[in-house]
Amino acid sequence: MANKFHKNNMLSDYHRYRLYEILPGLSIWATLIGCVVLSVFEPVWMIYAILVFDVYWVLRVVYFSFYLILSWTRFRRSVHTDWLAMTKKEFPECFEKRKHVIFLPIYNESFEVVASTLKGILDSSYPAQRMHIVVTGEARKQEHWSGVQKQVAAEFNGKFADLIFNTHATDLPDEIPGKGSNIHSAERMFQKYADEHGWNYADIIVSVFDVDTVVHREYFAHLSYMYCSHPRPTHSSFQPLTLYNNNLWESPSILRIMAFGTSFWMLFSLARLDNLVTFSSHSMSFQALVDCGFHAKNIVSEDSRIFYQCWLRYGGDYEVTPLYIPVSMDTVRDDSWLLSLKNLYFQQRRWAWGTEHIPFLLWEYRKHKEIKWQDKFLKLFHEWEGKWSWAVVAILITLLGRLPLWIAPDTVRQSALYFNTPYVLENLMTLSMLGLFISAVMSMLILPRRPDGHSPHKYLYMIAQWVLLPVSLVLFSALPCIDAVTHLMFGKYLGFNVSAKKRN
Repeated sequence: MANKFHKNNMLSDYHRYRLYEILPGLSIWATLIGCVVLSVFEPVWMIYAILVFDVYWVLRVVYFSFYLILSWTRFRRSVHTDWLAMTKKEFPECFEKRKHVIFLPIYNESFEVVASTLKGILDSSYPAQRMHIVVTGEARKQEHWSGVQKQVAAEFNGKFADLIFNTHATDLPDEIPGKGSNIHSAERMFQKYADEHGWNYADIIVSVFDVDTVVHREYFAHLSYMYCSHPRPTHSSFQPLTLYNNNLWESPSILRIMAFGTSFWMLFSLARLDNLVTFSSHSMSFQALVDCGFHAKNIVSEDSRIFYQCWLRYGGDYEVTPLYIPVSMDTVRDDSWLLSLKNLYFQQRRWAWGTEHIPFLLWEYRKHKEIKWQDKFLKLFHEWEGKWSWAVVAILITLLGRLPLWIAPDTVRQSALYFNTPYVLENLMTLSMLGLFISAVMSMLILPRRPDGHSPHKYLYMIAQWVLLPVSLVLFSALPCIDAVTHLMFGKYLGFNVSAKKRN
């Protein structure tokens, strides 16, 4: 962030970084304002632009659907494989040497949420006695943290290789209070623990989970197999499929749609290795963590920043390996429908705050001449284009794409272009419904088992809810992203917003 530069001694650096922070938002606002200006003054140009864009978007939908189905087939195959037996058979020495360490940062979550995560780990096919659990809480929530800590110790002591507790102190310099600084504190503490035991950092597989993460039974076995089979596992992160379905049946429809959308995007990304970065819960070598200085403690989007830290630290020689095994998390559900939607908006805005990676990359590129410019461009393009599409596409398709037709003067209304454009757009949007149909079908395939107390008729609502997709994409995807990039443009830095996640 720009305020890390001393304005008196490094004025030019400060202003350069501020320019980098302005550029992503500027590109988004220039697109939106430019579309309005063209619609008013050159509606014919805008109509042609919308037709070209809609053709492009239909191709993107087909492209997305192909990789979504490809990733789905790999996912179904992975969850039915005995990864533990394969690891022991093919890599017996590696299996014996590797140690699993799981970091669980806590803020205000209840013991029941933490307990379900730990029980999920215990139920894994991988032996719990080979896992070290680091539960890290906040001193600023000391009373709550102390109570949870006592409950965790009482129920889970002796069930893992070790159960380690860490308390993240308050008001430390150069920190933003949040998950990143909490994990950073725990990682530094664990480094001392590893040194005291004389462990090789490369033998330690670290998993950093949100505290509501419930792992699939095969997660750690699959992770072990992929780590042992990787030619250089210390130069790779390992990204599972994230499913937001722990409390899906109790959540409002729009929350379910957005949860499915995130899961589908992760499925798509897992099959696109050139565009894959770490997100939310992920795993990696402790050696890489130490080399890159641990998770960043002064940013909001530490989960994806850790990939870029390692990628830069190793001169571009770092990647993300997909794990086609799911981890299940909670939607941002609260006590009321309105509070749930508010939490959803702020969660999406926090995720969109990942735009802060763009100025970070632009700044760091000058220091890393060893990385090919093509690789730098691709990383920057994927990050930038992703945020631009996030903010702009839904508004272009639902609103701005129709604007030139609504306000066109009579000279344009009498043209063949004006009469034919609505039919062309309708046909293109019909083709793009392929993505919506595939999403609706796949949402039923990954839907968890219907809990007791929910009528079988609710399956019909699960299908019908997809009519809300255009509204949800504008109000709870595009607008939060525009909100985030605009804050960054004006130097109004967002702190870490903790999402409320409640279950019945």
